[in-house]
Amino acid sequence: MSPAIAVLRDENEESQYQNGVKRLHENGISKVPSKYILPVLERPSNTNQQQANVSKNNLKLPIIDFQELQGPNRPQVIQSLANACEQYGFFQLVNHGIPIEVVSNMIEVGTKFFDLPFEERAKYMSSDMRAPVRYGTSFNQNKDKVFCWRDFLKLMCHPLPDVLPYWPSSPVDMRNLAATYAKETKHLFLMLMEAIFESLGLVDSSAAAKKKTTEEDEALKEFEDGSQLMVVNCYPPCPEPDLTLGMPPHSDYGFLTLLLQDEVEGLQIQFQDKWVTVEPIANSFVVNVGDHLEIFSNGKYRSVLHRVLVNSRKDRISVASLHSLPFMRSVGPSPKLVDESNPRRYKETDFASFLEYISSREPKKKNFLESRKLT
Repeated sequence: MSPAIAVLRDENEESQYQNGVKRLHENGISKVPSKYILPVLERPSNTNQQQANVSKNNLKLPIIDFQELQGPNRPQVIQSLANACEQYGFFQLVNHGIPIEVVSNMIEVGTKFFDLPFEERAKYMSSDMRAPVRYGTSFNQNKDKVFCWRDFLKLMCHPLPDVLPYWPSSPVDMRNLAATYAKETKHLFLMLMEAIFESLGLVDSSAAAKKKTTEEDEALKEFEDGSQLMVVNCYPPCPEPDLTLGMPPHSDYGFLTLLLQDEVEGLQIQFQDKWVTVEPIANSFVVNVGDHLEIFSNGKYRSVLHRVLVNSRKDRISVASLHSLPFMRSVGPSPKLVDESNPRRYKETDFASFLEYISSREPKKKNFLESRKLT
């Protein structure tokens, strides 16, 4: 084979991978291309790892009943919330108050988007991480040496009137249904952050029952104007799921992520040094602590590594809603959570620092958060 032909083939292969795994699945591949095959020790099928680091049992996360949080049992639920954030970094949120049709419509319209012809999906491809809409593949396709078995649609959600015109116009109800979902999850996030503040002891519970303090009002106002990124994830059937992952081990950068899953298992979290599969609960959210909340709480609450397995039988769709402060706002430990016995553990950071970090290297595990630590 001439060098020119070999280079052309390599370019075509690379272009094929950049087009995503949904495209590969549509083309009927029967083997996982080498671009997606993880080193042996990083594969979910690794025998030694299976014995040492992977639990055979599914994990039932702590359940927080949002309805109970609004009632007379709030103090007990606040304590359960604190325990979940300290010990697991994750919890399942039930009775969240978002109408079931809003939730099911979001999963349905997300599925329809990935069922569009490739040419329609490809209109939204972009390498600009600040783009209001971005269709792509893998984890960080510009830096990943090994690609993940995942395609995504990322939608910036704030300010909604400004970004909405850039969102996909197909399927025809995409903008309307996704905007409704974004508004509902933003409201839910704000209510959860109020509870998080209370669980950290930043708000006097008796004062919270009567009215919010000025300080809390100001903080929550910042969250109202804060960043919200919605990520619709598609994990098509994979012919050799033991060789790859849908998402590598990572933590989320924001304060909280609200994850909506369909009924297909795939999410795993690292709990007590083992990878454990999270059981999906119908009409619930999996909520996890992000890096910014770990920094803000000065390490009291921990963001936890999680990853996604794929399977050979079914598509899996999930919708992650990542929330934080405004992009230009720095995040540092709350002064109320720093004293002589609990010294400041993190430098301040902002979204620009995060983008610069992941644009310059292959993101791995919690490396960005580690780079923010003082001790």
